[in-house]
Parts: sequence; C-alpha cells; structure tokens
Amino acid sequence: MKVLVTGGAGYIGSTVCSALEDVGYTPIILDSLVTGKKEFVQGKRFYQADIADKVVLKEIFKEHPEIQHAIHCAALIIVPESVEKPYEYYKENVAKSNELFKNLLELGCKNIVFSSSAAIYDKTDDFIVTEKSSLKPNSPYSKTKLMMEMILEDYCHAYSGMKAISLRYFNPIGADPKMRSGSHAQNATHVVAKLVETALGKNSEFCITGVNWPTRDGSGIRDYIHVWDLAQAHVKAIENFNHVFEQQSSSYSVLNIGTGTGVTVKELLAAFESVYGKILPKKESDPRPGDVAGAYANADSALKLINWKANLTIENAIYDALKWAEIQKNLFK
Repeated sequence: MKVLVTGGAGYIGSTVCSALEDVGYTPIILDSLVTGKKEFVQGKRFYQADIADKVVLKEIFKEHPEIQHAIHCAALIIVPESVEKPYEYYKENVAKSNELFKNLLELGCKNIVFSSSAAIYDKTDDFIVTEKSSLKPNSPYSKTKLMMEMILEDYCHAYSGMKAISLRYFNPIGADPKMRSGSHAQNATHVVAKLVETALGKNSEFCITGVNWPTRDGSGIRDYIHVWDLAQAHVKAIENFNHVFEQQSSSYSVLNIGTGTGVTVKELLAAFESVYGKILPKKESDPRPGDVAGAYANADSALKLINWKANLTIENAIYDALKWAEIQKNLFK
C-alpha cells in the first residue's frame, strides 16, 4: 500500500517513512525541502514541491492512483520563531494546509492522519491531559495546530466519506534506532538537542529555561517520547484507520501520543548525564517566549483505538540522539 507523506524529509516525517517501509508500505513523499533534508529521501519516491501545489499533487495521484491515506507532517514548528514571525506560521501551516485538504478531497484521498501537538492543551493542576481536556494554545505555533485541527474536523463533518485522525504529539526525542534519520535543525530549540550540543562542546553550558514552575523540582515537565515510538503510532493509525471509526459515530478523531509519564527538565538532564557518563555545565534562566509549565499524556485512547503504546525509554532516546549526533556530522552537505 502507498501512503502520501507530506513533510517526509523532516525529522519526524522521515522517521515515519522508515517505519512505514519497515512493515511493507511505500511512502510517497511530498516536501519543499525548506526545512527538510534531501539526504532523508534518497532512494525514495519523492516530489519536491509545496504542499499547496495542486499541479504536483495531481501528478502524484496520477502516478500513484492507489494512494488512499495521507499523513500530513509538513509544518513550521519552532515556538519562539512563531512568536517573532506569526505571519509565516499562519500562512505556511494554516492557509497551505487548508489548500492541501481541499486538494486531497478533490483527488479522492479522504483518509488523513494529521500531525498535531499537545501544545494546544490548557494547563491542568496535575499536568495530565486526556483528549477531552481543555484547549488553550498560547503561541502562534500551537494556535496553528489547533486551527488545522478545526479545519480538518469541519471538512470531515461537511464532506461525505472524509475521515481524519489528529495525533497530538507530546515531545519527540531521539533518532531512528537504525540511524536513517534524526534531528537536523541548525539552531535546534528542543531540550535534548541542546543537551547534545552541550555534550559535544557546541554550547558552553546547558540552560534550564524556567525553574519556578509549580512542578516537583521547579523545572518544566514534559512527556518525552522516542521519535521511533511516535513513528510507530502513524503506522498503527494507518493499519487501524477503519477500526477507529467503527468505534465512534464521528468521522474525526483525536489521539494523544505520549508515554503517559511526566519527566521534568532536571530529571531529563540527570538521565542524560547518566547515559553520557559525564556531568554537563549548566545554568538556570527565565522561560522563553511561549513556554509553559508543561503536561504529559493520558494515552489510553491510542491503546484502545489503534493498539499503540510507547515502548522505548528516555535512556534509549538519549543514546540514539548521541549516536545520531556523531553520524550527522558527515551526513549533510
């Protein structure tokens, strides 16, 4: 079976493509390479174009008419950047996704798995969120994710036969365990990349951004999920797509994709130092624009509906991230 994957040259998208291939699916990749890497699509069926390019999308479906599912991973994802550049985020994430959804509908591809985010949730007293928890995105990035969900939900309700599952990611870390792909941002903002950069001497010290949150140690709390587990959730969503909608009356569904365990930044730092075998230089600072105390998942619905749960540990992810950091030195040109 062939599956369209937008953003398939990115960190998460490329890992999803590898997970699909490992179980016999053929990913058909659409990526502009604005942030994605051409090295991740070598030897794959790849189309370099914008997700809103209807001409190219028509070409894809003409050449691969058997595509029945699309996984939409393409998006700008940097929270502080979204605060500085809201226009770009609303244009790239929202306006172009709207065009993509419309074009997929017209081309007969009515089954969509969407890469959403747990950043859309409101804060909770115990930091645990279910799919029914209150929503309150607090950055342009997270607002775009909620808007994309809302558009997709309205499409599913309005257009006959259209169905979609939004996977609300928690915090992906690590790399493909087979080292086919991993994080590649030049100026990465996520915490494990910063830890790796500090370990490799690229940063003089690791900065704990925010130490006065109402958590057990004052640092932010997150649900850190190995990117390979995250990729497996997409495979399970495709494999169990029909089952999801047999279990509910709606044609739109949302699923939390996380480990179900909250880990603070200080706890993550301790785990990293344990795997790395050395103590990192560190400092504390104020939160970044758009930062929140954090949350972690109740992922019971994902187990029930798509038979998925996280299996890999934080230590697995840290090991893979460190291994990937060495490999990527000579990978990108």
